[in-house]
Amino acid sequence: MLCLQDQVVVRKEVTRRDHSILKFEDMAPAFRSTTRLILVFGVLVLCSVSPVQSWSKEGHILTCRIAQSLLEAGPAHVVENLLPDYVKGDLSALCVWPDQIRHWYKYRWTSSLHYIDTPDQACSYQYSRDCHDQHGLKDMCVDGAIQNFTSQLQHYGEGTSDRRYNMTEALLFLSHFMGDIHQPMHVGFTSDEGGNTIDLRWYKHKSNLHHVWDREIILTALKEYYDKDVDLLQEDLEKNITNGLWQDDLSSWTECNDLIACSHKYASESIQLACKWGYEGVKSGETLSEEYFNTRMPIVMKRIVQGGVRLAMILNRIFSDTHADVAAT
Repeated sequence: MLCLQDQVVVRKEVTRRDHSILKFEDMAPAFRSTTRLILVFGVLVLCSVSPVQSWSKEGHILTCRIAQSLLEAGPAHVVENLLPDYVKGDLSALCVWPDQIRHWYKYRWTSSLHYIDTPDQACSYQYSRDCHDQHGLKDMCVDGAIQNFTSQLQHYGEGTSDRRYNMTEALLFLSHFMGDIHQPMHVGFTSDEGGNTIDLRWYKHKSNLHHVWDREIILTALKEYYDKDVDLLQEDLEKNITNGLWQDDLSSWTECNDLIACSHKYASESIQLACKWGYEGVKSGETLSEEYFNTRMPIVMKRIVQGGVRLAMILNRIFSDTHADVAAT
């Protein structure tokens, strides 16, 4: 085992190198139909999708797997009950769904829910100032989305007569957006669209700063240390949660006062990390490689884990034993 920056333990092989309730449902009639949702999932298996700008699928898979592994028995049952049968209870199988449908006509309204644009160089986040879409519509950002879908899920168990919310969609959106809000460049500067317009090279191929944080660092770590095996990376991350670098941090990560989800806190953390580690020292057109990878990779891994731990906390708080009893009937 190899420790980088005393923040994350990574696997070393001999041949490898060391080193308020928002009413979004009024904008999305599909929220009211679980049947239509299942049909949408079926189509996803058959058709191609547009390129995404989010944690790589591996990042979202890891966050959702970590979260599901930390669920209490009752909430775990509820989550499995809400998932389509064909995923066999695996939340991570659908954690990228919100990226896959964000450009579809009826889901286009969700596009702004994946990120937050903040004033250039402010290195701070304020909900009243920053949580809106490109047209100025308030609450339409990833922080607002997490609060909205958390509120929707709190209606679970109120009876089958309540069709205001599609609980399966709410679960998938919440799970995905908890990944997005922990990706520092998803709470980036307005002028460069969270690093999307800062073109550069990652080692030998073209990329941009946003994609470096979305996927390049994760994929490079998988290639160099894990033979591209997500399961091995997950194993190391989970060891650091239960008996490693992060075991003493869990209580502080899940501090949330009397709220169910403290997404404003998560967004503030991300913009501060984006300023300190994302943008710092980066110029358009340059090549990022070894030094940037080695110093930023621990940040990426920690944020993936924090997203999972906090998602589990939220779901455990929402789906109490009372709700689980409803699911079991």
